[in-house]
Amino acid sequence: MDTIKHQKMGTKGNKKSKSRKTISHFTDVHGLPCIEKIVTSVQETPEPISTHITGSIPNWIKGNFLRNGPGKFEIGNQRFNHWFDGMALLHQFKISDGQVTYKSRFLSSDSYQSNKEHNRIMVSEFGTITMPDPCKNFFQRFLSRFELPKASDNANVSFVNYKGDYYVSTETNIMHKVDPENLETKQKVDWTNFIAVNGATAHPHTEPDGTTYNMGNSYTPKGAYYKIIRVPPSKKEEDETLEGATVLCSIASGDKTKPSYYHSFAMSENYVVFIEQPIKMDLLKIATGKLTGKSISDGFSWDPKLNTIFHLVHKHTGQLSPIKYLAKPLSTFHQINAYEEGGFLTIDMCASDDGQAISNYNIQNLRKSGEALDEVYNTLCRTFPRRFVLPLNIEQATPYNMDLNELPDSTATCVRTGKNKVFCTHEDLHEEDLHRYGGLEFPQINYGRYNTHHYRYFYSCGFRHLVGDTLIKMDIQGKQMKVWEHPGLYPSEPVFVPSPDGAEEDDGVVLSVVVTPNKDKSTFLLVLDAKTFEELGRAEVPVNIPYGFHGAFSAIA
Repeated sequence: MDTIKHQKMGTKGNKKSKSRKTISHFTDVHGLPCIEKIVTSVQETPEPISTHITGSIPNWIKGNFLRNGPGKFEIGNQRFNHWFDGMALLHQFKISDGQVTYKSRFLSSDSYQSNKEHNRIMVSEFGTITMPDPCKNFFQRFLSRFELPKASDNANVSFVNYKGDYYVSTETNIMHKVDPENLETKQKVDWTNFIAVNGATAHPHTEPDGTTYNMGNSYTPKGAYYKIIRVPPSKKEEDETLEGATVLCSIASGDKTKPSYYHSFAMSENYVVFIEQPIKMDLLKIATGKLTGKSISDGFSWDPKLNTIFHLVHKHTGQLSPIKYLAKPLSTFHQINAYEEGGFLTIDMCASDDGQAISNYNIQNLRKSGEALDEVYNTLCRTFPRRFVLPLNIEQATPYNMDLNELPDSTATCVRTGKNKVFCTHEDLHEEDLHRYGGLEFPQINYGRYNTHHYRYFYSCGFRHLVGDTLIKMDIQGKQMKVWEHPGLYPSEPVFVPSPDGAEEDDGVVLSVVVTPNKDKSTFLLVLDAKTFEELGRAEVPVNIPYGFHGAFSAIA
């Protein structure tokens, strides 16, 4: 398999003479191959099975590569509507001494068990509303429509770590503790037993000492609030898992009944950064969904008339900055990194100019072919890496209506437009060659050493389809890129694993699970040299695995 390298130097020179390119119009794509088979239900494989190794897996890699994602898309004769709805299937690739074994288990959530017991969809998911039980009489079915929707505990998004324990999570108030060795579901954990939030993201940030930050929503009669959460780094034996969790700061939603949706947040050395984007959640529509027959996804909307707002919360004091940093309407699901330098906070993220992508990821679209599939893809707004620069020291004497960005070779701008307002424009962290790969998503960095610090590299998936079809290494210094690709193969989120004696930022490997709809039982774990982006080896798995979302590497000493 070939590794294709593209290297293109960014323009150097005075930042004021550089033009900032933002391209939002793209040539339509035709002839996309059908990917239906990679969003098809599979059986779990709870006992470890051997894989076939080609090339070589470095002996220093010792641990469990854990993955999470939907693995069952129908219950009985009922089908889920949205990709995000499928029952969580947990995967483990155990890597040791150059060998790899694979196993998988369905998460034993209440939703999964209830669905399985009744052989029908019993709990509503993001894009699927459960229908009244046909076995009930008419009056019972009528009354059931007035019940408030029960939050699903189908945690199919990611593996996360709190106080040394592994959990699987989505965006509700429920997580599940999971044994990373056998993938068994150990304990259901409810955030509401510890702090007043209605849910939390599946993308927490962790400090070197183990302190973890996350974000949650809180819906009260007075309105909706965004809450910054802090979880201490360790626990006493008698403590429950999230014991000691506190709300660091509450931020009132600008619209009390329509808060913004967010999938993640950014963190620098001293700040948590919440990005309030114009993707809105209509709480009334969501709460009455069972009555009206509307799913949670029907309560989401994109309002391009609203600006994006960056909210900065100081991690040590819990104080919300009085400065509102504004930008034009954008949509972001994943941030790349954030760090402070020279009195500025730099935030890098994957962003697009449209927030309607979520609605396009229903199962029906993912299983289309021919012109119908092309039409779905061509209506999506592409996502690209962007950099925003926020000035931290806005004082009375700070001038208005001029660019405050003093960072060298940076074309991002930040202009004070009011007493407590700064309007920001971004810098593209890429050159024209990225457009041929359809933009990128699922960014990952050398997190342990470079999160909240100045960094150079990140790894991601290119999206020339509805799912990732290439792996991309971006070198921000000079805006160069290296690409791994092969027609018909669809790599998932790349995860960087540092080598134990590595001195440089990209000393290590990149792991990705690669699937294909073209051949039965042809999934493999791909191992790339992170520095050269060349293939070192692969572990071929003799079972089918659906395309998943996020994961983590758990090292074993």
